[in-house]
Amino acid sequence: MPNITYQGKAYSGLPDETVLDTMRRNGIEVPFSCRAGDCQTCMLLCKKGEITERSQNKLKPALKSLNYFLACQCQPEQDIEVSLPDDEDVYISARCVGKQQLSPTVWRFQLETAVPMFYHAGQFVNLKHKAGWVRSYSLASLPAEDEHLEIQVRRMPDGQMSHWLIDEFDVGMHIELEGPNGHCIYTDGQADKPILMVGTGTGLAPLVGILRDALHQGHSGPIHLYHGTRNPEEIYLHDELTEIDRQYENVHYHACVSGDNVAAGMQAGRASDIAMQDHPDLKAYRIFLCGLPAMVRGMRKNAFLAGAAMPNISADAFTK
Repeated sequence: MPNITYQGKAYSGLPDETVLDTMRRNGIEVPFSCRAGDCQTCMLLCKKGEITERSQNKLKPALKSLNYFLACQCQPEQDIEVSLPDDEDVYISARCVGKQQLSPTVWRFQLETAVPMFYHAGQFVNLKHKAGWVRSYSLASLPAEDEHLEIQVRRMPDGQMSHWLIDEFDVGMHIELEGPNGHCIYTDGQADKPILMVGTGTGLAPLVGILRDALHQGHSGPIHLYHGTRNPEEIYLHDELTEIDRQYENVHYHACVSGDNVAAGMQAGRASDIAMQDHPDLKAYRIFLCGLPAMVRGMRKNAFLAGAAMPNISADAFTK
């Protein structure tokens, strides 16, 4: 089996094992999240040897030309030598210019990049802490209307990055940023097509960006946004989204609470279940799913069974 050399030491791979699997099996802490090649947090640099075409499919041309690849997608066919990315190739500096608490566990951060960054609402960026942690966060901002990037961070029980961002990262501080990435975006050309959005927790962030982008581009078809949490106090941006619902006849906002003590103006139950009950036939819909992986997987399957074409289902699911 091919050997993977890292920091001068060779590690032997097992059959059908990816570079990420081999390195983690040997105790090498490579950042990763989705294992599907979407988040791009496991990107490595190939210094010697040939890497597979598949491991570069989702990378930008500039990174491909520098021999970067995604460790979770690479099953090497020959010996290779790898290293962690050169930050100057991949990351840019971003400064925090705004921080606001939105719920007991969710904070909004506004970031200003050292150089202008072209992006679409709904895409995501990877933030890198100086200790080497890398995490993906979706963009809630709209480049046509917002001066700064906006991410929304939920405090995760075991989340090193979320705890650091919420407790220590503040206005005036800098962090390294890579992106944008992802294809969960609004595309024009079908302004009358109905849209269904389902998000859990901070999966709301990209959906808000996509909603704003659709309205900015004059989308006329119905837009149904379902946001789900377990507790009513975690339904954030409720007033803002209620106002958008009131202002635009084609926008329908649904706050869904799966736990007890459902507040006025909210619906009892899981957002995905309520969305499917309201929309049993999804043949004509464009669908956006963001949030917990289990919800995204289940909702994607149910949407397909309800008639949605797979190319019309866009999704981002982050595990950290």
